[in-house]
Amino acid sequence: MQDIIAVVFDFDDTLTPDSTSSYLEFIGADIKRFWSKNVQNLIVGGWDPVPAYLFEMIKLSRSGSLTGKITRESLIRFGKNIKFYPGVTQIFSRLKKYAAVISNNVAVEFYIISSGIGEILKATKIAKYFQDIWASDFHYADNDTIDFPRNIVSFTDKTRYIFHVSKGVYGTHTRGRPFEVNRKIPSKELRIPMDQIIFVGDGYTDIPCFSLVTKSGGVAIGVYDKENREKWGKAWGFIEDGRVSNLVPADYTSRSALSNSLMMAVESIANRIAIRQSSYQG
Repeated sequence: MQDIIAVVFDFDDTLTPDSTSSYLEFIGADIKRFWSKNVQNLIVGGWDPVPAYLFEMIKLSRSGSLTGKITRESLIRFGKNIKFYPGVTQIFSRLKKYAAVISNNVAVEFYIISSGIGEILKATKIAKYFQDIWASDFHYADNDTIDFPRNIVSFTDKTRYIFHVSKGVYGTHTRGRPFEVNRKIPSKELRIPMDQIIFVGDGYTDIPCFSLVTKSGGVAIGVYDKENREKWGKAWGFIEDGRVSNLVPADYTSRSALSNSLMMAVESIANRIAIRQSSYQG
């Protein structure tokens, strides 16, 4: 049986520029008004940011101000055409090959935990690389339009899915068993120990995952869009607060700082696994 290293990604502004904003722009919405006025007014009024934006999307769909309503079909169609940061589509095979060179006893798996919209994420051309994708989702009315939030993934909600990864509670067959992840499992029986998890994210909703993974001995990597100077200060704050092990631009191409950081993290964990195995045998 192979030991497993899990690489867990956020999605928006980590693997691709904000897909929700891109989708809203795609359907003709005023994204500046949507975020800075509509959503922000709810947040000031005490709303959590994630249900606030989902609620505003439903209002927008029903308003008649768009060329059409927001439907499952349009979300999926948009997801199929999403463009990613440089090198994203190659990073998965690169990390798998690198792990195989280090040790035949180590495998790498990939997961997404996102506050974004699941229908978009699951329709992308990279979805096939992930063991599971957890994201916010809508319930759809009979005419296929968005009707109500079905799943909300926000802030500490994300840490729940880190435990899903660690305990091996993933896949479509687990969707109807929401309390399965609460089952107590001895640390030696975890499918993926916490210190074999690498988390890659960019924003405030990722802070609980950064903290959990770092405190548990795993690796947390912060990324930022080098074209978006407004987010540089926020990203640097993660370093100052000790939230992440490294902070690099969202460039996944070969020999980039991020690609090197991921390979070094995989190598470090693989070496730790080898030491652990030898101690057990001894």
